[in-house]
Amino acid sequence: MKTLRVYLAGKVCVERDDRLVPERRLPGGQGRLVFAYLAAEHERAVHRDELADELWHGEPPRAWEAALRVVVSKLRAVLEEVGLDGSTAVTSALGCYQIRFPAGTWIDVEAAADAAHLAERALRAGRPDEANGWTLVASSIARRPFLAGQEGAWVTRKREELRRVRLRALECRAEVLLGEGDHALAEQDMEEVLSLDPFRESGYRLLMRAHRQAGNLAEALRAFERCRVLLADQLGTSPSTVTQDLYLEILRST
Repeated sequence: MKTLRVYLAGKVCVERDDRLVPERRLPGGQGRLVFAYLAAEHERAVHRDELADELWHGEPPRAWEAALRVVVSKLRAVLEEVGLDGSTAVTSALGCYQIRFPAGTWIDVEAAADAAHLAERALRAGRPDEANGWTLVASSIARRPFLAGQEGAWVTRKREELRRVRLRALECRAEVLLGEGDHALAEQDMEEVLSLDPFRESGYRLLMRAHRQAGNLAEALRAFERCRVLLADQLGTSPSTVTQDLYLEILRST
């Protein structure tokens, strides 16, 4: 039997062999959220109060326990469509729920984080082609919306985790591109990074390096100034020593 594949970024779905449980088969928005929560946190038991806080934003209705049991019961039935035993796939004990996937289950958000790590490791080891491949895996998953339309503390935290994975992947790819002399694409990647995180100094440094590699020292210096003004105006701080040293290095070469 093939590996169970769980998709949480973009459309939430589960796939195994030729069987697919699409998002529309999940029991509504609450079922989608509960499944995503339990799937992403599958290594631990999640207390039902924790789920209730996320589902009802800290104000659960009077009969919330029964409502949650109904959602979980429907999820068990849905998971049977991909060959899992619903009663053992989602267990309940001591006021907690836990989803138990078969060994080797592939979960996209975990794969994205792993790919970012492997890309960085390959880059450090001097294997740029391998690094580039992993950055594409990480970025393609991490750029997808996570539970669009849902709000809550846990959803926000998971979106931030994916955003950080995407930033790491883009910066790693920029390093590869600069090593290959492709400064134009590196510039594009860094502008994307800075649109996601305007205060990310490592992004400004890579942008400065890309402009310098293109022979556009004035743009490299302007990138530093953009960083300096933003940090001063918004945070009351100055660029780090590493960023300032790069600026002085470029300035001396003008």
